[in-house]
Amino acid sequence: MAKLKTGRHTSALKAHRQEERHAEANIQVRSRIRTVARKVEAAVTGKDAKAARAFLNEAFSLWDKAAKHGVVHWRAASRKKSRLAERVGRLESAKS
Repeated sequence: MAKLKTGRHTSALKAHRQEERHAEANIQVRSRIRTVARKVEAAVTGKDAKAARAFLNEAFSLWDKAAKHGVVHWRAASRKKSRLAERVGRLESAKS
């Protein structure tokens, strides 16, 4: 890339580069969360309460971290955590 003259728009160019990097990182975070959530759902479907609980704990951690860093809204994270916990809770109560 050729050397740019500095001026008012150079900060906008840098901001654009940062936005692209952050967007890529956020996509990876959301993908990881969805993968773990699918593992929880699969464990619930397979009636494996122990695995479901383990994956649920991992999902909780990932959602909390994503909400803390602004990748997902904290209320969206809370809602999704609640819905998954309800599914796992129903599985565990049905087992006992």
